[in-house]
Amino acid sequence: MLDLTYEAPKPKVIAGAKHDWELVIGMEVHAQVASRAKLFSGASTQFGAEPNSNVAFVDAAMPGMLPVINEFCVEQAVRTGLGLKAKINLKSAFDRKNYFYPDNPQGYQISQLYEPIVGEGEVLVDMEPGVARKVRIERIHIEQDAGKSIHDMDPTMSFVDLNRTGVALMEIVSRPDIRGPEEAAAYMLKLRQILRYLGTCDGNMQNGNLRADVNVSVCRPGQYEKYMETQDFAHLGTRCEIKNMNSMRFIQQAIDYEARRQIRILENGGTVDQETRGFDPDTGETRSQRSKEEAHDYRYFPCPDLLPLEIEQAWVDDIAASLPELPDEKKARFMADYGLTEYDASVLTAETDAAAFFEEVAKGRDGKLAANWIINELFGRLKKEDHDITESPVSPAQLGGIIDLIASDVISGKIAKDLFEIVYTEGGDPARIVDERGMKQVTDTGAIETALDEIIAANPAQVEKAKVNPKLAGWFVGQVMKATGGKANPKAVNELVQARLGL
Repeated sequence: MLDLTYEAPKPKVIAGAKHDWELVIGMEVHAQVASRAKLFSGASTQFGAEPNSNVAFVDAAMPGMLPVINEFCVEQAVRTGLGLKAKINLKSAFDRKNYFYPDNPQGYQISQLYEPIVGEGEVLVDMEPGVARKVRIERIHIEQDAGKSIHDMDPTMSFVDLNRTGVALMEIVSRPDIRGPEEAAAYMLKLRQILRYLGTCDGNMQNGNLRADVNVSVCRPGQYEKYMETQDFAHLGTRCEIKNMNSMRFIQQAIDYEARRQIRILENGGTVDQETRGFDPDTGETRSQRSKEEAHDYRYFPCPDLLPLEIEQAWVDDIAASLPELPDEKKARFMADYGLTEYDASVLTAETDAAAFFEEVAKGRDGKLAANWIINELFGRLKKEDHDITESPVSPAQLGGIIDLIASDVISGKIAKDLFEIVYTEGGDPARIVDERGMKQVTDTGAIETALDEIIAANPAQVEKAKVNPKLAGWFVGQVMKATGGKANPKAVNELVQARLGL
């Protein structure tokens, strides 16, 4: 396996009116577990169902209803922890987080504060080739989601949909290792990529299946290094939490605004209040929602309805053995086996479907050539039409067929682009299309020589210029290609031009 080395990116520095400031960011990402049933009931997790149709008695907090743990949700949390190179705790426990809200009928949330199922792990966040941020994961715990309050259906009333109530969430809590808005968005993208590879969360942010609470603070240069040496949070500024962010763009906008807001307060001699804030995408501003609660404000205590959760190491080992090849490992293998650049390998491993498509095309062929055609031609065309790789009208076999025709000198690169367009819009077998439409390139040197001799005879002045400046020989190559309708073998044309002009 190729050993990839990285250097850490420089932290984002914001110039205030008086001083320079650095950003410090930690994130709490809520990922909905990919499960057909909820965490403590058999109710469906189907998105888009009629309001209050996916609700079991325990979800609605009916008297006497007791929660029963969904083993598959536990397995998915363990699988996620293993994918993030985290410690799996063989014993964990559930706690009640007490708060009242209309969409939380129990009056508490079953979560894991004191003994989470997953301990410390890490995520390597690629920023650019050779530059990456290692973000430490503090913990992953499983908990139940709340419902949804709807305030825009009636001018005088609010409505509650309990379909989400009890849906299993994994809360992935990072250390404050993220140092800029772009890093925060890249961290979310990398986390979503890993979760999708693992199959533990679909990462659909529009449906609310992946969302983040973003903790933002600012400090003077040098203070973060003191924190890293001592792990003493006193060296860092007071953080504010921006709730329920479900867009990469909005995450970046919210962080930038919030950091500048805190800097203005501090440089004017004020103090930043620790609080929960919301982000308004219409104004691009964060707004205060409530003072930040601490754990004791929620009156946590062990859930009396659930025994401690104990799992066996053998079960964890079985899950580990079933893990797929993860993005970092796949990227390194693509670079080692196919000779790809780090950038190309990153693009091709961004989604599992894209990686599988590439491997099928590249099998037994030039990996770099396959990557170029997929990234530049296929991805470019799909993006233009707002499609993804699963909707590609060109199959791996068809694209492989085009590449085979290039490699065997049956067609030139220019003809290949015309052929790709035909296959993309009309379909068909590339080799047959080339035969039926007379698209084979001219490899007969006699025909090429005839065309070249005519061009040389008609342009004596251009011949003299090319002999003085050999770079101008390309003009003759272009004229020959034009005369042959782009079908001449470019390599043969180049060699003949050099020979005829004595260059």
